[in-house]
Amino acid sequence: MPGPLRWSTAVPMSAGAAPKGCVVISTTFHPHRVTHRTTTALRPGERDEWPSLHEERHVTPTSEDATGVVTEVHRPRGLRWLHWITVACLIAVAALALVRDQVAGRLVRQWLLEGHRHTGLLILLLACLRIGLRLRLGRLPPVVHSPLVRVASTLTHAALYVLLLALPLIGWALSDAEGKPVHLFGWTLPALVADDEDLADQLLAWHQNIAWALLALVLLHIGAALWHHFVKRDGVLRSMWPAGKR
Repeated sequence: MPGPLRWSTAVPMSAGAAPKGCVVISTTFHPHRVTHRTTTALRPGERDEWPSLHEERHVTPTSEDATGVVTEVHRPRGLRWLHWITVACLIAVAALALVRDQVAGRLVRQWLLEGHRHTGLLILLLACLRIGLRLRLGRLPPVVHSPLVRVASTLTHAALYVLLLALPLIGWALSDAEGKPVHLFGWTLPALVADDEDLADQLLAWHQNIAWALLALVLLHIGAALWHHFVKRDGVLRSMWPAGKR
């Protein structure tokens, strides 16, 4: 595979009759990325009066439009870390439920159930923090420029947030309906519903159905992220990677 192609262009900057230096625009073509670097070159002894001119931008051609480009955007670090901590908690809460179904010891099952409840409540807290942070940040720059993809992504994320809130809340109410108080790190949480066996059966069915719906949405979300990364190559997955920029 041929190496990257590079060239630089110097554009003079003038103020009246005296040149103030020049702007150097360097362009690098990689197999899947074009890098534009713009810097200010000053004459010796001159002060940089254009500090905002230093920037680096990565763009990637889209597979749908040969002339279109997608700017690589990194989401705020806090949002990315909350996302991946939520992923870890979802894996843990599912594993605790599955392991509990396979063991027979009463004490072990109770310990696994408490772990499942605690992790579910952490997911509820993380979802609230993520929603609050998104509201505080306001509208974020789009990672992809296709209107259809943006609408699908918005609807999927909205559904994920609804299920991430509903699933632990229903689990909390389920424990209350079964007459089992809910604790979080030693704190006894208030009951959402009264002790009711019939209600507990209904809440259990809702809890299981919502869990399956959440699993389906998560798998769809993962599939879309991998499609963007390996097929579209548009930086969507990199925008949420925890070790990215900022």
